[in-house]
Amino acid sequence: MNEEPALRRELAATLLADIDGLIEQLAADICAHSVRYASGSPVSQEDLRVTLRGNMELALNEFGGTRADADRFEAVAAENGRLRAEQGMPLATVLQAYRRGGRVLWQAMADWMRDRSPAQQRLVGDMAGAVWETIDRFSSAMADAYRLRTLELQHREASRRGALFEALLDGRADDPAVAAAATALGVPRQDRYAVVVIDQDTHDPSSPPDPGPALEARGLWSYWRPRAGTVAGLVRVRAADPDALADVLRAQGVRRAGISPAFESLADAAQGVRLARRALDTLPPGSGQVAGLDDRLVHAALGAEPEIADRLTARYLDGVLRSGAERQVLLETLRVWLDSGCSASAAAAALFCHRNTILNRVGRVAELSGWPADSGESRLGWALALRALELEH
Repeated sequence: MNEEPALRRELAATLLADIDGLIEQLAADICAHSVRYASGSPVSQEDLRVTLRGNMELALNEFGGTRADADRFEAVAAENGRLRAEQGMPLATVLQAYRRGGRVLWQAMADWMRDRSPAQQRLVGDMAGAVWETIDRFSSAMADAYRLRTLELQHREASRRGALFEALLDGRADDPAVAAAATALGVPRQDRYAVVVIDQDTHDPSSPPDPGPALEARGLWSYWRPRAGTVAGLVRVRAADPDALADVLRAQGVRRAGISPAFESLADAAQGVRLARRALDTLPPGSGQVAGLDDRLVHAALGAEPEIADRLTARYLDGVLRSGAERQVLLETLRVWLDSGCSASAAAAALFCHRNTILNRVGRVAELSGWPADSGESRLGWALALRALELEH
């Protein structure tokens, strides 16, 4: 006759009769091996003992073969997992507590078995297997529920952050509900922020790359959302140099992006996205450029008034634009000459030619355009017209 079921029932009943002492022993053991549980936060000592009592009663009844609680076994384990996930207790810490519980339970059973008959003591191995099978089942059900609840919480927070971000970019930062959401999500209303708008290549599923982790490694918190053919990001730059933000984006392989000037209130986020978009629109498609608005102010101003840009190019460079084969070399020489402070020597060094060649080409531009090279208005007009031409490409 198999004595094991009867022996398991007797053992379970014995331990259940002294469950208070068992719970205190188990709580002390868990706290001795876990700083998180010992601290009482986020799991209070009372919460720990209530959970241990419920779990231990179920485990002992399961071990002893009491079927009254069989249907509740997985349900209680799953509820424990969901609760610990909501409290933010690390899963590894919770699983360690379950293993400690198994060790304490088995030690209590081994102590009880020591006084049994030799025939009954031969059943220790089988009973040990039953104990750990019970603990494993409970742990697995708890861990599965923990992971599922964690995913649900992450999805909920992502949805809340997404809704908050859209509200900020739509100019609703002063809405009390939005302000409350920002506080709840730990996004300060007053800080130093910038908005980045990255062009999205619809033919490349990996475009654009996610710059969030690289920015975080540089101490720059950010949040990103797809938005009308682009990806927009709110970046908490604090005291960081705006050029550092652009450098990180370039290093991540971002091919085309505009960056707003820094601002100090979430109420200015909507303006930030407009200015970042203005900066982006000044960059030629496929240019691989990342630029802040302050570096593209002339382009942005001209882009906002396309009729004015057209008039500029017609007034100051019409003859050059119609010069046929000369056009490209004259425009490039003029651009370098202006960028070199109108120094023929500096332009010649940059273009690897003689300074007289530069002077001859600038003279040819003056001839074709009808504007003298030594005129301040000519130089300003040519510079603006060249910027306007960049917007056409």
